Amino acid sequence: MTGKKEKQWRRGAGVLMPVFSLPSKYGIGTLGQAAYDFVDFLQRMGQTYWQVLPVGPTGYGDSPYQSYSAFAGNPYFIDLEFLIRDGLLLKEEAEAGYWGTMPRYVDYGAQYANRYDVLKKAFARSSHETTDAFAAFCKGAAYWLDDYCLFMAIKESQGGKPWQEWDNEGLKCHRPGALAAARETLKEEISFQKFLQFQFFTQWQELKAYAAGRGVEIIGDIPLYVAMDSADAWAHSDLFEMDERRRAINIAGVPPDIFSADGQRWGNPLYRWDVMEKKNFRWWKQRMRANAALYDIIRIDHFIGVVNYWSIPAKCKTAKGGKWRKGPAEKLTQVIDASIGNAKIIAEDLGILTKPVKDLMRQCGYPGMKILEFGVAGDSSNDYLMHNYQNPNCIAYIGTHDNETLAGFLKNRQQWEIDWMKGYFGILKEEELHDQMIRRLYESIAVVVIVQMQDLLHLDNEARINHPATVGTNWQWRMLPEEEKQVDADYYRWLGRMFSRSE
Repeated sequence: MTGKKEKQWRRGAGVLMPVFSLPSKYGIGTLGQAAYDFVDFLQRMGQTYWQVLPVGPTGYGDSPYQSYSAFAGNPYFIDLEFLIRDGLLLKEEAEAGYWGTMPRYVDYGAQYANRYDVLKKAFARSSHETTDAFAAFCKGAAYWLDDYCLFMAIKESQGGKPWQEWDNEGLKCHRPGALAAARETLKEEISFQKFLQFQFFTQWQELKAYAAGRGVEIIGDIPLYVAMDSADAWAHSDLFEMDERRRAINIAGVPPDIFSADGQRWGNPLYRWDVMEKKNFRWWKQRMRANAALYDIIRIDHFIGVVNYWSIPAKCKTAKGGKWRKGPAEKLTQVIDASIGNAKIIAEDLGILTKPVKDLMRQCGYPGMKILEFGVAGDSSNDYLMHNYQNPNCIAYIGTHDNETLAGFLKNRQQWEIDWMKGYFGILKEEELHDQMIRRLYESIAVVVIVQMQDLLHLDNEARINHPATVGTNWQWRMLPEEEKQVDADYYRWLGRMFSRSE
């Protein structure tokens, strides 16, 4: 395979901060004023990148990696105060809802029970359907919008049940006659769903333009696979490994390793790559075009699965019964490159990094990821330690949303590990480790360094975003109002200048 010219990256630094983690009066972070304030905060720090987690609508477990759509936006992120500003909502209507009692954490039950009732009041006052902007939005989103809105309307009429459990066989199997009847009977709910998507993407594009004007690029995140309970699996079932009754044959996950004796059984339907190829990868082209319009940079989660993936028979209760299968590799990356225009790709290459994966990444020029928390285990040959970075074409993190916060990580280390890290980072006092690790990452040759907001705030594992393979307490942490003022923005701006990461 011949090498490909890498897209130009600005050497810089950024912050990982999910949208839902932004402060707001209404229980969850949104695309409102706090998001603009966060962009201003990044600019003051000399940061050039803001990394977010997937922004699609979430279902059971509230995971952004298990979304109802690979294209749609999360209605929870529509800012209510902007709707008030636009005359679509009354302040007392927004304040009347119950949004939870803990400013530090998202109460998703409260969001589910109250958000849509408030948004429907705004929908009732809106005249968006008569505007050119709405017509242009619907045209641009034509590939996915109608199916998604119909899917959500039917799901609402079915009490929120997964599509494979819907009572009507015609609807479950996406049959034209049943769909036509549903479009008529659910017309109002479909219109409401379109309103939600129009509002989300309008607010998102305004925020993205604001960030661009301040020199901040947005790094988005997309899972390789889609959720089983998604409009994509429902409307394009022929693209996935399902039987004639629309039940999964094989599902995604990862094999047993030192972290999990049973491996991880994610439950996502696997792609029929042969069918994808016969259809000229049209679904992937549309997906990547949509995400390139949403983000400046797209991080593809579990990129390794493009080359080889763990296929688990759906009947298996753990990942142990799976086997390795080959993915589309270069065939898909060529489609991705042809679909994203000026956007750039980050390949999440954590896991079993085989030679074919390394070869494909080298050919594509995609930067991979380095996780410093993976490196400080007393082994100086570890690839995640800075002196072993052989190529600046990588994105270096202290930890990601799946890892402990840095304060929590250090708190849980044994004394020999602490002593080893003190030696490695050249310090005498244990309490200096936290800030020194961030500084040393800035010094590295990695083209981009990303630090979680919680690590800038020195928060422990109560602020951890996700514990992989668990459900119930994830995706909840939120920054408190004005908490970012605890971060010394001038210091990080100086640090960025010192190591050529900010102008």
